[in-house]
Amino acid sequence: MSPYAHGTGWGTAVPEQVLTNADLEKLVDTDDEWIVSRTGIHERRIASSEQTTASLATEAALQALQVAGLKPTDVDLIIVATSSPEHTFPATACLVQDRIGAIRAGAFDLSAACSGFIFGLHLAAQSIRTGAIRNAVVIGSETLSRLVNWQDRGTCILFGDGAGAFVLQAAEEPGGVLQGVIRSDGSGGDLLSLPAGGSRYPISHKVIEAGLHYIQMNGREVFRFASRVMTQATEEVIRKAGLHLNDIQWVIPHQANLRIIEAAARGLKLPMERCIVNLERYGNTSTASIPLATVEAINDGRVKAGDKIVFVGFGAGLTWGAVYVEWTGPFATRRPFVRPAYIRFLAHVRSALLQVLRRLDAIIWGRVSHFDE
Repeated sequence: MSPYAHGTGWGTAVPEQVLTNADLEKLVDTDDEWIVSRTGIHERRIASSEQTTASLATEAALQALQVAGLKPTDVDLIIVATSSPEHTFPATACLVQDRIGAIRAGAFDLSAACSGFIFGLHLAAQSIRTGAIRNAVVIGSETLSRLVNWQDRGTCILFGDGAGAFVLQAAEEPGGVLQGVIRSDGSGGDLLSLPAGGSRYPISHKVIEAGLHYIQMNGREVFRFASRVMTQATEEVIRKAGLHLNDIQWVIPHQANLRIIEAAARGLKLPMERCIVNLERYGNTSTASIPLATVEAINDGRVKAGDKIVFVGFGAGLTWGAVYVEWTGPFATRRPFVRPAYIRFLAHVRSALLQVLRRLDAIIWGRVSHFDE
């Protein structure tokens, strides 16, 4: 029998700095009423100069492992879904792997924009279902505030920073991530993009002068696309699970825009009371938005073990998708967790030792190569 991929741990990391709509009024031609009426957002979090996509992801991952009672050395796979990676390469996931000391884990970044966390959950769950791995950490982490033009009121009002992580673990008991739908349509790739920084538009003075290093968005077209595919993906994943909408306790959508969520709910004939929404305080945190909303709902008692949940989202690419989850929570046999600060210290020492060993290895092999000549 194939194992099931259960969600047994969760964690979040959000910056302390809050940027309110009133603060934005001082930066760009906008006001609180205009922003709230069009997006539902009241404030968002902004990363400090010391915080990065990797540091937020690391904090969220350690929290998730602590809840699950899982040691970093037991992790087989780390996926970081992000639209604002630490670097083009190396992968942000590799930096997280090193910082938490997950010495047995493969790690890679997943680029599917705001749909990335859903794509990551689906792929990690499938890896567990095939028996290829036992334990995975899926993270959505963003510092999108560094990619927006703070003079463009169409985008700067939307985005915030943060990270969220889930631990998935294999078990024979049914439950966890049971069905998934992932879709894409590259013909709409120009509707939401970050043009510069890749091989098409390498960073240059000309590119910066043109503002191509900032997020570009056709808001009207994205709204129409998102409202339609959020409804379709939710219906499709529920149908694949052999269920009806009335069987679902919660729909947890990507927190992009309240009007989009409301339009999708109308399309589903779903009361908004069954949608979990917290974007009013965080804005659009892209890949982090679904885990941030989920963890908040767990902490306040809305999401409970046994609940049937649909996660659904959309993003640049264009991408969209949904996963159906029977929520589990931590295994009863979870072990006491070593303090995160201690894990960070051990991982730092191990990383430093590996760097020294690589230097020694380079010296030894350099001498051998010189001798051969």
